[in-house]
Amino acid sequence: MSLLAVDEPGPVELLRPEGAAGFLLTADHAGRAIPRGLGDLGVSAAELARHIACDIGIAGVTRRLSALLDAPAVLQYYSRLVIDCNRPGGAESAFPALSEATVIPGNLGLDEAAKAVRRAAIFAPYHAAISQLLDARVQKAGRVIYVAMHSFTPVYLGEARTMHVAVLYNRKPRFSRVLAGLLRTEAGLVVEENDPYSVSDESDYGVPVHAERRGLDYVEIEIRQDLIQDEDGQAEWAGRLAKLLPLAASGLR
Repeated sequence: MSLLAVDEPGPVELLRPEGAAGFLLTADHAGRAIPRGLGDLGVSAAELARHIACDIGIAGVTRRLSALLDAPAVLQYYSRLVIDCNRPGGAESAFPALSEATVIPGNLGLDEAAKAVRRAAIFAPYHAAISQLLDARVQKAGRVIYVAMHSFTPVYLGEARTMHVAVLYNRKPRFSRVLAGLLRTEAGLVVEENDPYSVSDESDYGVPVHAERRGLDYVEIEIRQDLIQDEDGQAEWAGRLAKLLPLAASGLR
């Protein structure tokens, strides 16, 4: 059984696979599409327009940053409500029955067969594309920095988040901490580390599997969504990161 009809887009948007920069950008939650066969998962259009469906603004930032750096980028097209591609494939949180305070009826009582169909259609090809690109670039260049692009909602369960940007890390914090220091030199920015989220093997997939297992330097970047919800904000943040990421990389040498 295939989840995606032949006329539906595949899950992977691949940009500049031969890009010259020593970075690989990923956006696990870039899209909000739902495969036709799943309907709307029982979720209203208003709810699907919220952050629960995707990382608002991050697709635009990632595409612009890829162009500015001439860096390869891999973006995931389908909603995190279908399957969260930054969760271990067997985790219950990969198929959220509750997202913030919103019940997702189409995810209630999913059996293993239904989960396997979603993994095969979306999760597996997306992460295979990242793995193949990383392996090829590491073999060719010997060094790649993995940059996981995310955004976070300004208010979660009624609690306001005052930081503008955060960098997340776990076992290998070196690059993330250098980038955090550079972000703090930008006027007016409130920068956090491992807040409002942190990276772990239990809660994350991209960084632990693609970066840490390969021994790569990396950063997971979280930008507050109200700062990148329009094109001007996306361009501003892409420009900022295009300036600071290479500086951070040079600081490792």
